[in-house]
Amino acid sequence: MDEHTGGLGADTGRAPDPDPGEPFLGRDAELARLFRAVDPASADPVLMLVGDAGTGKSALLDRAVRKAEAGGARVLRAGGSEAESSLAYAALHQLLRPVAAEVDALPERQRAALHTAFGTGPEAYDRFRADQDAGRAPAAPDLMLIGVAVLSLLSALGDHHPVLVVLDDAQWCDRASLDALSFAARRLEGEPVTMLIGARADDQLPGFDRRLPTLALGPLDPTAAARLLDLQPQRPTGRTRQRILDQAGGNPLALVELTRAATAPSATAPDAAGPPPAGPLPLTAHLERIFAARLTGLPATTTRALLLLAAMDSADSAPAVLAGLPRADDEAWPPAEQAGLVRRTGRDVRFRHPLVRSAVYHSASPDARREAHLRLAGMLRDEPDRRAWHRAAACPGPDAAVSADLELTAARALRRGGHTAAAKALERAAELAPRREDSARLLVEAASAAVFTGDITWVEQLTAGARARTDDAALLTAAAVQAGRLAVLTVRHAVVFSRLADTAEQLTPAQPAAALDLLSGAAVVSFYSGDDAQRHRVQDLLRSLPDDASLTDVRTWVKAVSDPVSDRAELLRLLPQLAAEVRTRPERLTTVGIMAWLLDETPRAVRAFDEAFDRWQTQGALPEGLGGAVAWAYVERGRWDQAREACARTTAVGRAAGLDHAVACAAAVDATVLAYQGDAAAARARAEEALALVDPLESRSVAVYARRALGAAAAAAGAHETAYDQLRTVFTAVGAPVHHHASYPALADLAAAAVRCGRRAEATAVVERAVHALADNASPRLRALISRARGLLADPEDAEAHFRAALADPEREHWPFEHAQTLLDLAEWLRRRRRVAEARGPAHCGPGDLPPPGRPPVDRARPRRVARRGPRRHGPDPRRAGRTLPAAAADRPARRPRTDQPRDRRAAVPLPAHGRLAPLPQLPQTGHHRPRPAPRPHRGPRHGGRPRGVGAAAGGGPDAPSGRSGHATRSAPI
Repeated sequence: MDEHTGGLGADTGRAPDPDPGEPFLGRDAELARLFRAVDPASADPVLMLVGDAGTGKSALLDRAVRKAEAGGARVLRAGGSEAESSLAYAALHQLLRPVAAEVDALPERQRAALHTAFGTGPEAYDRFRADQDAGRAPAAPDLMLIGVAVLSLLSALGDHHPVLVVLDDAQWCDRASLDALSFAARRLEGEPVTMLIGARADDQLPGFDRRLPTLALGPLDPTAAARLLDLQPQRPTGRTRQRILDQAGGNPLALVELTRAATAPSATAPDAAGPPPAGPLPLTAHLERIFAARLTGLPATTTRALLLLAAMDSADSAPAVLAGLPRADDEAWPPAEQAGLVRRTGRDVRFRHPLVRSAVYHSASPDARREAHLRLAGMLRDEPDRRAWHRAAACPGPDAAVSADLELTAARALRRGGHTAAAKALERAAELAPRREDSARLLVEAASAAVFTGDITWVEQLTAGARARTDDAALLTAAAVQAGRLAVLTVRHAVVFSRLADTAEQLTPAQPAAALDLLSGAAVVSFYSGDDAQRHRVQDLLRSLPDDASLTDVRTWVKAVSDPVSDRAELLRLLPQLAAEVRTRPERLTTVGIMAWLLDETPRAVRAFDEAFDRWQTQGALPEGLGGAVAWAYVERGRWDQAREACARTTAVGRAAGLDHAVACAAAVDATVLAYQGDAAAARARAEEALALVDPLESRSVAVYARRALGAAAAAAGAHETAYDQLRTVFTAVGAPVHHHASYPALADLAAAAVRCGRRAEATAVVERAVHALADNASPRLRALISRARGLLADPEDAEAHFRAALADPEREHWPFEHAQTLLDLAEWLRRRRRVAEARGPAHCGPGDLPPPGRPPVDRARPRRVARRGPRRHGPDPRRAGRTLPAAAADRPARRPRTDQPRDRRAAVPLPAHGRLAPLPQLPQTGHHRPRPAPRPHRGPRHGGRPRGVGAAAGGGPDAPSGRSGHATRSAPI
């Protein structure tokens, strides 16, 4: 089969129904697991069934389907096909075709999204004509909206009956269908819907999480394999039997097919030479050769019918009849059925296995294959995409008309969001284009579409093909930029950076604008990698470029990304000018927002992001470079729900495009929010997912963000030693930052964990090294964090000045969570100094409300009002955020302790991820203070049990009370 036909000779439709008479051995445990999965009470909404070709996946799925149908479930089933893998949403269309009426009952936007994806319905045609009339490129459908539509449809079907979705041979499903189904699969929790997915063991399905429940089909054990041979019509014996067992390796299909080949009348006697020699070919290729051998001696009519069936790209019966395919009761089929090549089921004829189809197709002569495709193309005039592919498969050489048809096919695929299908069509169109210039142009367009698949190897092959066909500098530059656009978002930072930087250096003399464009991508790569040598090279290349006023925005971007600290003052001066210039270019607002975030101008960044989202929707499926800045800005500003929404969208887009780095960035941000909200287990899972998707040495930014999240999660769980160990990894052994931007915000949390686990001296060295490195270039946010860290690590008599310095800058309230942490640190210090009245003020007030040192708050009632209503002016209401402020003092009224419980005057500090206070080890006190009263016995915690974060079990340190007397304690309210 010609590789450019999209695999038209492969199996189509779902797998054939199992023959009840065929033996089914050695899969009892796997079958029981599938039966549990289709039970309505199952806890797993999705189950992956993986195995090599011929291991019995389709047979197992068939039995699961029958089990579900017997229980009253509604079954939707689709089978992947190499023939339709290049057609966007082909598998989804096959799956949902039986419920077309239910699709029409969906809300208008969801229904329109599905019709647009399938290219059906009046709205799809009207939109396409409108785009053509306006001369604009077709807009891609909203991937999330299509996923929501699929989820809504499955949920609606589940309101009447349990639903079973079966996707067989998923490795051959088109990418767009997998994206939509994976979106729905991740949201089936609580729905009466089960999804079973069968796929090859060595194929990773795009979009599906690698930790989904998986049932792997391995080889049959020797006992089951031997039993299967014994049940064959002609049971092999002697050397033949042993050779079959050795070569099949426990593969059920191989055992059956090798036995048939070895015991056929023309084969050698069972105990003689044995089966055909295996040779050096892999098992699947060897089986294809065996299948092809069965074609020998078949009638000519049967051979022609088999080839036409193999060349078809649809299992629909109507096109098959129109194309002249014999009916199931035609005399052409019995010989093929007797040879074990096909199976007739009612009016349907199907190959017994995809390998049979491949063998039939490849064994035919090129002329015979072309004739079959031309015959099919002539009968598919109402299906232009399939017709174009059949005409292309029949082309012996360049053909301008067929090339043009494929270009139109690519345009329709792009309109449906099928970037993979579009890139394949454009690549084939380029090969069929008679003129080299047209071929090069089509390859560059193919690379532009392939960028969204995330397959950098393919993009590089396309761009290399374009370079081989043209010397046009503009076209070659466009090809390089397209390759660089994808490369920025991959995890191969070292290789990609060298390629982008080298190309930028080559283009600098003749095409400085293109060189700067590539350098901006290289700067993003250097940020992701965190490699200082890469950053310095970016800065050197930037200095070598001419200073063009028209490119100020790009130059400023490169400076901000590569060094947001040293040039901060100059960048801040340019930022308002850039923000004013993009008022007429809302698509550039996100760039301004990212630069503002890099400079710790978080309020300005959030305003830019909000305005960008209100005025403009991003075109295309890829996230922007440093797109994680959007989520981080929302986190820092206290808008955690929006941050998680941004993470969800980036995750959906990144998985759809196969960009693990974008998914990892989103996972790290999401993990941080979960840790702040106190969900330590979920935070750890998301952070570990981020680390699993990248190489920490290649992607230092993601590694640092994930370690910070793990540190916050550990602190939320009271594991302060673990928290310190995680946070310490974001700095080198000598205390230098692992990442020039991502490491510094961890300083305060590192100090808090160090105090809790007795690592004060080591943490102090790290903080002071950071102070020296930042010098006068630290942002107000970093200065406040450093002051907080110094206050936590300082001797008691020196701590207050540092805490108040951290709270002195009015801009400090722009980061409400960090501001709350500092307020509570000061309150804790004041309590240690026996200044309890003063401590109530910091625990409940904003920066402007702090009382001067030594003076209690004037209005003692106000803190109670603020505590009841929440700190509205200084961040999110902690009660609405799931008690997300780091101490209970911030969200409960001040009150006197119950009379039946003694006042506990031990100091307490906030855990940064939940609303409880936990005791610190006692620090040495100096100066005049009252002696600490001895603890008095009491009746235990108010609500029973030991509160979280209390005592040595919560990491309270060597001097924290251990509760050895049996009395649980709790920190008194501030």
